[in-house]
Amino acid sequence: MIVVHHLNNSRSQRILWLLEELELNYEIKRYERKPKTMLAPESLREVHPLGKSPVITDEALTLAESGAIIEYLVERYGKGRFVPPPGTAERLRYTYWLHYAEGSAMPLLLLKLVFDRIEQQAPFFVKPMAQLIANQTKSSFIEPRIKQHLNYLEAELGKSLWFAGEEFTAADVQMSFPIEVAVSRAGLDASYPKLIDFLERIHARPAYQRALERGGTYELLS
Repeated sequence: MIVVHHLNNSRSQRILWLLEELELNYEIKRYERKPKTMLAPESLREVHPLGKSPVITDEALTLAESGAIIEYLVERYGKGRFVPPPGTAERLRYTYWLHYAEGSAMPLLLLKLVFDRIEQQAPFFVKPMAQLIANQTKSSFIEPRIKQHLNYLEAELGKSLWFAGEEFTAADVQMSFPIEVAVSRAGLDASYPKLIDFLERIHARPAYQRALERGGTYELLS
């Protein structure tokens, strides 16, 4: 039995979604973020040394990293679904987006979150300087690059219905999280109609809805 070590409001929600798309039986072991720091609890280190989520266990296997988990689940249980055929242009795009989501998109969005928190939570005696540094870093480096990436993603979705081509694939599952984060943290709005349409389409999928019911509160959608 597959067990998903599921941290609230995290990347592990998309693993639940993929499992629902694959119509697999699985169990959820829940973990809650620490209220003060919003970090994962120490108990996740008992599953994986880095204490990260998502992590799955499948019999003797323990596997972390969203991209690796997605590839494993599709290869082992997909029966050819949710992945383009080998040797096609769509397969190359599929592989690209699996890596792009965490390799290019999420680092910038994480930087945005970190500098937002510095700006908001710095101690009062250093707050003016911290706010100045955070604001300048965001306006001169982080936010222009996020905009560059959003423009790029919007243009890419102008080429095909889904990220890898005309068919829905697991690459769309992987890409869902950075795009949802961009809505909640980085100003993604109706000025990017292709990206908003992508979100509306994935949120309407029955498997996505089932994953929300099982995963619990997912504040990126609030």
